[in-house]
Amino acid sequence: MRHRDRTQQTENMFQNPTHRPIKITYKTPAEIEKMRVAGRLAAEVLDMIGPYVQEGITTEELDRICHDYMVNVQQVIPAPLNYRGFPKSICTSVNHVVCHGIPGPKKLKKGDVVNLDITVIKDGYHGDTSRMFQIGIPPVAAQRVCQIAYECLCIGIRTVRPGLHLGDIGHAIQQHAEAQHCSVVREYCGHGIGRDFHEDPQVLHYGKPGDGVLLVPNMTFTIEPMINAGKRHVKRLPDNWTVVTKDHSVSAQWEHTVLVTETGYEIMTLSPGATL
Repeated sequence: MRHRDRTQQTENMFQNPTHRPIKITYKTPAEIEKMRVAGRLAAEVLDMIGPYVQEGITTEELDRICHDYMVNVQQVIPAPLNYRGFPKSICTSVNHVVCHGIPGPKKLKKGDVVNLDITVIKDGYHGDTSRMFQIGIPPVAAQRVCQIAYECLCIGIRTVRPGLHLGDIGHAIQQHAEAQHCSVVREYCGHGIGRDFHEDPQVLHYGKPGDGVLLVPNMTFTIEPMINAGKRHVKRLPDNWTVVTKDHSVSAQWEHTVLVTETGYEIMTLSPGATL
């Protein structure tokens, strides 16, 4: 689940107060191990739910299956549930929904693309990840933006290493997306994560090389670029959560929780045997 960029003016549940100092929590070895466990469990939920994401199922059914698995099998806490009033255990964002889609009674149909965003809490630490799923064969534009969004995620993660800055990550993502004639959502961003769901720093998916916070070992944060097939502009619906593209173009997003290591990065939410 992504954070609201504090540089934007519109209020949002995830918007931090402006003009406050940034406070980054560098994780201890014990905390890192707990985050590895939480990250693995979050990835496991996505692996579990994949076969259920088919034509005819409702997003609230997907939420129920995930909730039951998290609570009864994994014995973890679904972090989104009741977080600042969010009513469900996962976010389900279909087609032109950018993020924070609330699971509901509408059935998925052939040609849809849907992002499932999972965050679990295990032993006090969060693991946050999301993945795109395709129902049948979506339109070419939807398939394309899903692929480009995944490439943006990979490019952003591969940029991570000590001595670079958050602006280097954002710049790499933005350059790739725009070269493919897609756009990067600017109002929402990645975030630090650990004991708290949303910690400093904010991780923008656009920017300039050398700008922003210096990357230092033992930082943990999410990278989760939201990429639109059309223009970048978005709006929030009256439910005060669901964010959609203003031009109704398809949006796609993938997310991992990342640790900065001494030599580069570690992805804390990879499924067993998976590679980037």
